[in-house]
Amino acid sequence: MKINTSGAGISRIVQLGETLKELSLKNGKEYLPLNRGVNQVVNIDLREVVKSIDFNSPDIQVYPHGAGRPALREAINEEFFQGKSSIDNILVTAGGMHALDMVAQTVNIRKLYLPVYYWGCYLKMLTVRQVESAPYERQEDLLGMIDELQGCAVLISDPSNPLGDKHDDEEQLAIIRALNDAGVVIYYDCPYRRLWADASDDYYVRLMQLENVIITESFSKSVGLSGQRLGFIHTTNRELYHELEVRIMYNTNGINGFAQELVLRLLTTPEGKKAVRDFKERTVRDIALNIQYLKERGFLAEEFYRGTDPRGIFVIVNKSEEELLAHYIGAVSLSFFTRTLQDYAKAFSRICVSVPHDKLVTYFDTL
Repeated sequence: MKINTSGAGISRIVQLGETLKELSLKNGKEYLPLNRGVNQVVNIDLREVVKSIDFNSPDIQVYPHGAGRPALREAINEEFFQGKSSIDNILVTAGGMHALDMVAQTVNIRKLYLPVYYWGCYLKMLTVRQVESAPYERQEDLLGMIDELQGCAVLISDPSNPLGDKHDDEEQLAIIRALNDAGVVIYYDCPYRRLWADASDDYYVRLMQLENVIITESFSKSVGLSGQRLGFIHTTNRELYHELEVRIMYNTNGINGFAQELVLRLLTTPEGKKAVRDFKERTVRDIALNIQYLKERGFLAEEFYRGTDPRGIFVIVNKSEEELLAHYIGAVSLSFFTRTLQDYAKAFSRICVSVPHDKLVTYFDTL
């Protein structure tokens, strides 16, 4: 039979995870899987949250609303947009990656500009969708590229994957406004921001006023629900919204009803809010301790944080993937996350710092 091949390969991160399992079985050593992109400090405790869920409810057992349950979209409006947007601007998706894919296949652009260090799956997704890409080095460089960016889109992730670099909000917003006013489309994909922020954060409220900004979000990182695959898209463009609604319907026939019910309760019930609060407090604490430890020990690659702060669930360390593996630490070479600086990036690795502090120290002390 003839196959329409995408040209994209399986994720290097997934392959590395399998390698670590094989090595552990072979030599009987436990490896610290810092190659993974999930919060590993502690799982969110859902025991009290699920007690009151009626698993026989039609909200779980029948096809869900095409754009997502209205109650969940209203809860997202309250939590992320301080109630100032509308459920008619929000579409529920099967995770953040699905949200990005829907946008990538729907918005008509010449190419998407990615940071020079980008999440590898961005490029693989664009390859599948046959969308061209180009790099930009720093966010401030975008202001001088406005003529070049006409007819294109720019992706901004903050804190980013892989660097975990957090930019100043006001400086970033000024850049986004300039791009928006020049007619450049912005994909704002920041699933790590809400790990440190809550409903009092008004940054999305300020972004939603810009007609060319499309926000994609995920509950994988901020509430530790990678396995439930739930996210959302926010856009005020009516034509885009309606086309996305059609594509999501025929792509999924509705998003998982249980995942929607679960996230709705996390956002709106006392027991759900407590579970989120406890998860964030413990996770953020150990991330901060881990970054501070890496700084003090000289492992943090400070050159990647000029004018930014290391604040995401990832950071870059000045050890190669091979060096870390020799000390039973799983990491991903930074060269995997760039097309233009691969030779330089081979000396560095991206690691996930969302792991128990004492465990990270135990392994890195051997270095």
